Parts: sequence; C-alpha cells; structure tokens
Amino acid sequence: MKRTVILFVNLILYIFLFGSGVQASSSYDKTGEMLDWKKVDKLFPKYSTFTVVDIETGKRFKVQRRAGSRHADVQPMTIKDTKIMKQIYGGKWSWRRRAIIVLGKNKKIAASMHGMPHGRGSLKNNFPGHFCIHFSGSKTHLTNNMDLSHKLMVLKAAGKLEQYLDKATPNDVIDAYIAGMKQQDPAIISRVSLQKMSWKPIFNKVENVNIRNMKLMSPEDQKNEINLKVPVEIEWYLKDSGRELFKGEIHLVRFTPLDSWKVDSQDFLKENTLLN
Repeated sequence: MKRTVILFVNLILYIFLFGSGVQASSSYDKTGEMLDWKKVDKLFPKYSTFTVVDIETGKRFKVQRRAGSRHADVQPMTIKDTKIMKQIYGGKWSWRRRAIIVLGKNKKIAASMHGMPHGRGSLKNNFPGHFCIHFSGSKTHLTNNMDLSHKLMVLKAAGKLEQYLDKATPNDVIDAYIAGMKQQDPAIISRVSLQKMSWKPIFNKVENVNIRNMKLMSPEDQKNEINLKVPVEIEWYLKDSGRELFKGEIHLVRFTPLDSWKVDSQDFLKENTLLN
C-alpha cells in the first residue's frame, strides 16, 4: 500500500512538472519535416551533397551521399567537416544515434545519424569509411525494419517524439526506455520515466543494453489497468562489472486509463544496481 501511494505521488508530480501536452525542449527550437525515405532517396541521389545540423549542439557540417539503398551512406566532404562531426561526438567516434536536420534542395528534413566510420570511404577527408543517415521509413542493411533508436531520433528531430511516447503501448514504452538508456538520451528516457532522475551518473555506468525477451502485452491486459508488471530479460554491459543478465519485471504505472504509461525508474534501476 505504501509503495502504491509513493508511485501515485510521483505520477502526480510528473504531471505537474511536465504537463499532459507536448514538452518543449530547450536544446533546439527548430524541427524538420518527416519526409519518407522513398522521397528522400530521389531528392538526394548518389553523389549529391547536403548539410547536416546536430539539433543538440547546433553544429553543422557538409556530407556527400556515396551509397545506400535502404538509407543514406554518406561521408563528410572535407577534413574540416570531419573535425566538426567528431566534435559533435565529444572527440570519440561512436555508434550512438543523434537527432539531426538535413538541409538541402530547399528542404529541412528530420533524420538520425550515428558517428562510427565503417566500410569504405573515397573522399580525402580524414574519415576512415562512411557513416549512415536514416530518415522516416528507412531500414538497416540486414533487416526489413527501421532501427528503433533511429526512429526515435527522427521523431525527436521532427518535434513529434513526445506525441509518439505519450500514446505508446506498454511494450513500446519499455522499448523506448531501454533505447533511451542505450543512446544515453535524456529527452527520450525522461519522457517515459515516472520519476525525474539525474541520468548522467546512470549513463556513465552503462556500456550497452539490449532487450533479449519481453512479454507482449495484449490490449485486454492493459485496457483498464493503471499498474502493469511486464516480464523482461535485459542484457547489460556495465563499465565496472561487464555483462549482466536481468530476468525480472518492469513496473509501469499511469494515473488513469487515459493517461500515458511511465516506467518506475527507481524500482527498475535499484534492481539492476544502477541506483544506490
């Protein structure tokens, strides 16, 4: 009973702090259009150039599309562009996804990039390979699906992340929560967390995280519920202890059946020794 009261107090505080509408982000004030990949593919064919703007830092650099049929494989145009891109990633190449705006052909398009050189590169730019840019509806090379983290970053760049998360199913909320942890993105994970947390110290403990298994909750399981416990298997790679496997439940709550689901972060993070 005491635990339930605490959860509802946290939920009321969340609604008071963030409201029920779309939360504005202080990190950027411009968004891009969610243009489908099939249109982007024609708009920016092979060897076309465009500008990438990182929405968190505002830094921009130019790239050239070199390949890619399901998404854009691109390279920074010059040594200077490579330097700017590396600055965006804190001086270290990373697979982390970032929300970006693509500028070109009189368009401003919501997109997502990672920051890890791989494969082949052809330009004299000090960039050892190419990197990938995803748009709405684009897919990875090996699957017929859109990468979830890229999808969330595209939504973020389009200013539609909050709307998507506020209407998400319990399973989608958990997917987004773990993706936010994986990409170390406070905007994503905060929107689906019941409690307001200091995320940086938690992110600093995590190398990687993946959902290995999760029970699919049917509409009947959740229709009138305000508390759910979803069985999951989560694979962690922690900086201090290496690989760890969590088999347990993630607790979701909401104030009424019409409200959005939130993850009980304090309960989950304590169970996974990420919170003292």
